[in-house]
Amino acid sequence: MKIDLTDTTASKINKALVQGRRAIGTPAVGMVLTMVIVTDEENAYDSIKAAEEASHEHPSRTLVVIKRHARTLRDRTTSRLDAEVRVGSEAGTGETVVLRTYGEVSDHADSVVLPLLLPDAPVVVWWPVEAPDAPAKDPLGALAQRRITDLYAVDRPLEVLDTRMRNYAPGDTDLAWTRLTLWRSMLAAALDQARVKVTSAAVEAEPDNPSAELLARWLQARLGVPVDRVHSAGPFVTAVRLGTANGEIVVDRPEGPLATLTLPGQPPRTLALKVRATSELIAEELRRLDADEMYAIALQGEGTKENA
Repeated sequence: MKIDLTDTTASKINKALVQGRRAIGTPAVGMVLTMVIVTDEENAYDSIKAAEEASHEHPSRTLVVIKRHARTLRDRTTSRLDAEVRVGSEAGTGETVVLRTYGEVSDHADSVVLPLLLPDAPVVVWWPVEAPDAPAKDPLGALAQRRITDLYAVDRPLEVLDTRMRNYAPGDTDLAWTRLTLWRSMLAAALDQARVKVTSAAVEAEPDNPSAELLARWLQARLGVPVDRVHSAGPFVTAVRLGTANGEIVVDRPEGPLATLTLPGQPPRTLALKVRATSELIAEELRRLDADEMYAIALQGEGTKENA
């Protein structure tokens, strides 16, 4: 069910949510958090779809904030809020409210979002595209226990990565880091099997890949060895090589959903290591809303040496 509201208020939106739930016979109970998505019109569809898919694991109220650019003098001087309320099959397992702000309302989107938050439930803010330099200091980010950004959506990811490092606050995380969960699990399992001291390391990926940089920094911080960044054709991270006295530990995934794990003195093994969809990444981030200490360690890891 969809309810369109033009030149509306937060109070009217709340009434529309109640009206929609009554119409389909669905109460508000069962929703575990509020997800706030701050995006533009171009990326709104994909972001909403990913959030709705993630809501099957984490039923939530999704508030989508789209700040509309002024096209005319009237648009620049007129403050307005339009909304689209979706409940039932139109909103996954929760509720979705698309908020389009115009004029001065765009500068105070937090005042619109605040009355729409689920009471006594955690808040997560996700910027699928452009994010503030200091997410925790952003008015919307300040409402959240978890703030999700994505370095893959910016033009100069390594420069932005350093900015995120300087402005990090507990609760910040990035999908470039979440994309590494399977890599980190596989590497940890390999080291548990090999039980040898790592003396060198290298991460292979396309140039300026933020996940590769985070992985290299994390390895350097955890293993205490220098980590080379080796450029490959990609896509994404294609291999990690850990040097030991007995030979190399290698996880190699040049393409496709499968990787090859090689341990010294053992035959190669094929393991699943797919590139996950955005909805899966968001669902993972929603499983725990405390500070991501490993992400903080990866951010603070020292810069790595790059080899073409």
